[in-house]
Amino acid sequence: MCSIVGYIGKNYCRSVVMEGLMRLEYRGYDSAGFVCLHPQDNRLIYTKTQGGVKNLINNLNDTTIDGFVAIGHTRWSTHGIASTDNAHPHFDCNKNISIVHNGIITNYKALKKELELNGHVFKSQTDTEVIAHLLESLLSSSINLQDAVLKLVSRLQGAYACAFLIQDKPDMILLIRKNSPLYIGVADGEAFISSDVLGLAGKSNKVIFMPDKSFALIKQDQIELHDFDGNLLNLSFEIIDMNWQLDDKQGHEHFMLKEIYEQKKVIRDLVCKFKTLYNFFEQLGIKSNKSIKDLKHIYIVGCGSSWHVAKIAKVFFESVANIETSVYSSSEIKHINFIPKKNSIAIAISQSGETVGTIESVRFFNEHNIHTIAVTNSSSSTMVNECKGYLLTDSGIEVAITSTKTFSAQLAILYFLAHKMGFAKNLISFDQVETAMDNLLCMAELIEGSIEDYRQVIVQELAFEYSKFKNYLFLGRGISYPIAMEAALKVKEVAYIFSYAYPAGELKHGSIGLIDGNLPIFIFSSVDELVYEKLVATAQEIRAKKGHIVSFVFENQNELIALSDRAFIIPQVKPLLEPFALLGIMQFFVYNLAKVLDKPIDKLMDVQEVEI
Repeated sequence: MCSIVGYIGKNYCRSVVMEGLMRLEYRGYDSAGFVCLHPQDNRLIYTKTQGGVKNLINNLNDTTIDGFVAIGHTRWSTHGIASTDNAHPHFDCNKNISIVHNGIITNYKALKKELELNGHVFKSQTDTEVIAHLLESLLSSSINLQDAVLKLVSRLQGAYACAFLIQDKPDMILLIRKNSPLYIGVADGEAFISSDVLGLAGKSNKVIFMPDKSFALIKQDQIELHDFDGNLLNLSFEIIDMNWQLDDKQGHEHFMLKEIYEQKKVIRDLVCKFKTLYNFFEQLGIKSNKSIKDLKHIYIVGCGSSWHVAKIAKVFFESVANIETSVYSSSEIKHINFIPKKNSIAIAISQSGETVGTIESVRFFNEHNIHTIAVTNSSSSTMVNECKGYLLTDSGIEVAITSTKTFSAQLAILYFLAHKMGFAKNLISFDQVETAMDNLLCMAELIEGSIEDYRQVIVQELAFEYSKFKNYLFLGRGISYPIAMEAALKVKEVAYIFSYAYPAGELKHGSIGLIDGNLPIFIFSSVDELVYEKLVATAQEIRAKKGHIVSFVFENQNELIALSDRAFIIPQVKPLLEPFALLGIMQFFVYNLAKVLDKPIDKLMDVQEVEI
């Protein structure tokens, strides 16, 4: 959740790096820093601070720190508390080497102990500082910088994207990438560096996506790219046309709100694409319908919101295409006793296509010769490069830290894919595939329509009422349970209220003892009659304990409405479409809850701000 921005070229660059950091600040900001080479004597000059980029800019405004070669960083704590000492950049003993780093060095403790025994003195609690000291040590025993870098990467374990300034190499930035993204944008006599392609928008549209396990020596008019064996790699440029306006909220107070309302357009645009995508399975790397007919199993992996999408997609594939589907959290798949199934594929879901755990899952499936498909928003991402096929959500830049429009786009793609597979297996007709696309268009309207139905009461009343509670419990059953999980995640990451999701049928197994009037319980309903009856029974149990119920229900579900203290009543939808129908109103409620609580909403909160 950190970000790197850098520049080398013919212009003073402090403002360029600060603008890039502000664009990427949503990725984490408990501290920030900037380092450059002094334009006269090539000394490393820097400043760093706790808090966000605004604090860093305030620091810089009181200095003359600027130069033609610079790197900057925003950090979200992994090793060490949020402090100025732990902020990037970090240095070696002699301050000849400066580094900013995304990722985690898993063997840093052993390396640090070894370096301390050899006389190195550390100023921070971070794993990052270890890299600078290790490179310092290796440079003294290497024939040149490239030799030292090859030794360095052979010693480091984990995932990392690093950018270095070296005082003895004042005309160069060193980049190293393993399992964490780095982009290089090239322009006339200058180069831009970013850990997110968004940081390059408006600066350069000619972009190098650094391959995994590679390092680059960047000069003003020259780039050398090498793999971890030292081989010189060819430079592969992609043309990426991306516009950026620093505060383009289009009249909305926050990006999250803007992106909630963009879901309607995103889904409609996807449906238009589906209708013209005649080589659908070819894009997935699948050559023929026969391959789909022979398909026996689907694995789906994702993290966070994408994991919740995967759980819903399992219902789509099993209900429509009659394909057994297994869902795993990306962080867990490598730690199970995995027995690969024949005639299977794996679908990896990630908003950015750079989620480290999900990329590792892709590699895991590739090692088992299982056909991999990426569902992501970025055509130039690591996942797209490493999967055998891909589907793009085409949802545009999602600036807010929490996934909204990407979530609904992923859902729409997988709903459609399930129907295409069902058709290929002769389980449904072409008319049913057409109906599925019409259903998505209806859901696009309903997402926004349900928000408008309750906008006034949420803004004027309900957000204030529920901001007083310290804990939330979310319940769902069947296809609505992953939406309960997503709601609990949203409340945690945007409103900073402890929340938990349960399958409704599990409530009686212990958690029912927590119920009192101080714990609001949110129930997400279903149009399945059997599931609905079970949810009503759960609501009756809660009422017997004098619990407080907020329900997201469908029209004519009168028993559940009567049992609820508050109810959001949504028009009836067809089976499998409940997640779309429940999504918008839930997101809007959480957004306004966070707004009442005066949380940052679009970005992660500084740990200093969280009440303990």
